[in-house]
Amino acid sequence: MHAVLVQFEVDVTRLEEFMPLMAANADTSLKSEPGCLRFDICTDPARPGDVMLYELYEDAEAFAAHLGSIHFKTFDAAVADMLKGKHVERYDVVRPAHG
Repeated sequence: MHAVLVQFEVDVTRLEEFMPLMAANADTSLKSEPGCLRFDICTDPARPGDVMLYELYEDAEAFAAHLGSIHFKTFDAAVADMLKGKHVERYDVVRPAHG
């Protein structure tokens, strides 16, 4: 498995516009990408402009397919001017949790 953490610094004046677009991207990823296993959107009320994603894919190729998807490219272009910053980290999952 392949985990991806994305940290967005969103202009707080654009947050109400950003969040529905983010949710639609997550929903479409989960519904239309067989290799997308999880797509969590996380926020901290004390830091309203910070939005963190936890995404889990079957493998790095599934994440590459996500990046090449039309819905991701559309989302990425739509939010580009709403962001003050974006940081992406990728990890191989060596021991998945079982619950």
